[in-house]
Amino acid sequence: MSTASHPLTSRTVYPVLFTIAFSHFINDLLQSVIPSVYPMIKAAFNLSFTQIGLITFMFQLMASLLQPFIGIYTDRKPLPYSLVIGMSFTLGGLIFLSQASGFYSILAAVSFVGIGSSVFHPESSRVAYLASGGRRGLAQSIFQLGGNAGSAAGPLLVALIVIPYGQGNIIWFILIALLGIIVLVKLGAWYKSHLVIRAAANITEPRHHLPRRKVIGAVVILMCLIFSKFFYLSSMTSYFTFYLIEKFHLTIQQSQLYLFAFLAAVAAGTLMGGPLGDRFGRKYIIWFSILGAAPFTLMLPHANLLWTGVLAIITGVIIASAFSAILVYAQELIPGKVGMVSGLFFGFAFGMAGVGSALLGRIADHSGIVYVFHLCAFLPLMGIITGLLPNVEQKKH
Repeated sequence: MSTASHPLTSRTVYPVLFTIAFSHFINDLLQSVIPSVYPMIKAAFNLSFTQIGLITFMFQLMASLLQPFIGIYTDRKPLPYSLVIGMSFTLGGLIFLSQASGFYSILAAVSFVGIGSSVFHPESSRVAYLASGGRRGLAQSIFQLGGNAGSAAGPLLVALIVIPYGQGNIIWFILIALLGIIVLVKLGAWYKSHLVIRAAANITEPRHHLPRRKVIGAVVILMCLIFSKFFYLSSMTSYFTFYLIEKFHLTIQQSQLYLFAFLAAVAAGTLMGGPLGDRFGRKYIIWFSILGAAPFTLMLPHANLLWTGVLAIITGVIIASAFSAILVYAQELIPGKVGMVSGLFFGFAFGMAGVGSALLGRIADHSGIVYVFHLCAFLPLMGIITGLLPNVEQKKH
């Protein structure tokens, strides 16, 4: 029986979507503590930009490497309570980060947070997919909105709780992690019962008629777009505060407010992308959200402080609308492999962000942080290759 014809999958389960979005909010809020404390730990431990980049690289490496394998495994054998395990790793990483005494102990701490992320994302994305009722773009946007809102709230909380009082106050964030564990235990129970009902109903996924060669080509194009998007986002999340401090002589707390504004814009753009993709087609939303950001990224390095903030917000809204559309497009491109696709794309996105942060940190040490933003401004121009993607939605039964 297909998903479209069964009552189990024809109804969008909003309580579950909002619960998994809240869990994503908590997960990504806790992750965002890492880049938010960069200015503080850079000064405290006399780190270079290269070392800051390596910290992000280690976190993103651990967050990316395991995700596709976890996704492949859970496609065959879903693990409803693995979400709790992921959040527990994140909790442990934050405890270690609050007590870290040097560069290598920081690397170890962020590795735990990265492992937590790699366990959380494939299965949580599957929960959003199962609760979508066929409105997959909307479901992914709600899910992603939670994550992006958490990423935006993290720097604000760090500015209020950690920056004025010191590294040890990171420990307070474990209370949020404990809340996440409680929520995920309850969500795991719904997920487990839903899987039993779904298996009994023998539900199958709709399929397209694209040849394997075109599917592989489309995946390669999507990966290139992920590279463009997340390299640029990495420059903003890891180095925007340093850019503002150096170019406009802001304090750390003032720069965090600008980062919060950018990340809040990313959250807003995420909510828009999925429903628009459901309505107008995911390919067109992907095209607009990558290539459409280029004029604003190209202007940003030449703007004054006021316009830097405005352009950062506009860029955040536009470029963030891509990921939900890309992920759902890929899930439709490779039907029946939600875990593998989610793990692959989340993993590759995190990997690109990590490589980007390490590489851009190296460039910043040699050529300056302002040069990094001039260089990254051209990345969204890669969005032009979206035109090569096949129209999957028109090919389905």
